[in-house]
Amino acid sequence: MRRRRYNRAAIIRLGNLAIMAVERTLSIIKPDATRRNLTGKINARFEDRGIRIVAQKRVRLSRAQAEDFYAVHRERPFFADLVKFMISGPVVIQVLEGDNAVALNREIMGATNPANAAPGTIRKDFAVSIEANSVHGSDSAETARNEIAFFFAGSEICP
Repeated sequence: MRRRRYNRAAIIRLGNLAIMAVERTLSIIKPDATRRNLTGKINARFEDRGIRIVAQKRVRLSRAQAEDFYAVHRERPFFADLVKFMISGPVVIQVLEGDNAVALNREIMGATNPANAAPGTIRKDFAVSIEANSVHGSDSAETARNEIAFFFAGSEICP
């Protein structure tokens, strides 16, 4: 049986009882994966590990949306290629919810570079390249809150 690693900040202690904090995180199924009809297989990976999909929409990002969303990378040499890739086809944007969802989603996705990803992760199994690595996920709870607000109104999230 595989042991889960939890972020200590996500554990709430109530006397001797430890309760996991329910978190939300953003997930994007990228154009390379939607082109290959992998949305269902990727979502099954989340659900099989106890993460609920509480909001989801399939959209085609505009250049302005992609540039704004990835603005943190604006000065990096790969920025223009990243934006071009993210607007090359539809994406599935979703809010995932569950115990320690940010860390668990990152574990399910695997390393950014699929060559370094663990067997059984989304990126190891489905990615085409480091750029076309099938999924995006928030890297922290704070980033998740900002990314979710970028794409979803509170009324669109159905816990």
